Amino acid sequence: MSRLHKPKAGFWIRLCVAVLYPLDAVLFRLRWRGLDKVPPPQAGGVMYAINHTSHLDTILMARFVWQTGRIPRFMIKDGVFDVPFIGRVMRGAKQIPVHRGTADAANSLSDAVTALNEGEAVIIYPEGRITRDPDQWPMPGKTGIARLVLQCPDVKVVPVGQWGAQQPLTQKWRLFTRRTSTVIVGDPLDLSRFAGSPAAAGVLREITDVIMAEVRALVAEARGTGRD
Repeated sequence: MSRLHKPKAGFWIRLCVAVLYPLDAVLFRLRWRGLDKVPPPQAGGVMYAINHTSHLDTILMARFVWQTGRIPRFMIKDGVFDVPFIGRVMRGAKQIPVHRGTADAANSLSDAVTALNEGEAVIIYPEGRITRDPDQWPMPGKTGIARLVLQCPDVKVVPVGQWGAQQPLTQKWRLFTRRTSTVIVGDPLDLSRFAGSPAAAGVLREITDVIMAEVRALVAEARGTGRD
């Protein structure tokens, strides 16, 4: 599986690739579809809206985004940046800290807006955490992604449904048995009707629900149950 595009990447991103590629290959069989639907780097910034099933899915989604020919910039809880060495890697790789429930919370969106306006690929888990749904369906999304849509109306939002990353943690693990990671990329969403809308609660909820409806449909497809 070759990369669709090959933008320049710095040392820390290359280090992450060197670690994650073999790790993903050892743990998972990759079944990914629709990667060519992601706008190329020359098209400018892009948001990936992805469902969150496991702590492991981040390492898979990092490789997935890299495979689409983009350099991944995750929005990650700020506490990770305080972990020795890991924090250094996160900062070096230009990941975006999310400050929840603090005076710095607005900076998280500001940093993401800056990255998007500079043509970067920002990865967002709209649920804000690993799903708590008993059947592991996506939960309703938080409205941070909608705020980004309103602040960056020209940036494409690409919905992604992924399934399988949670299996090593929820099923009995057998030595030398790889699980299947299924990722399906949807068409970039047309959210132009919201351009210029105020950041009112109803508008934010509607945008978020439109995005999550498509993500959920893609998850259904990835799980083999059809679109619902």
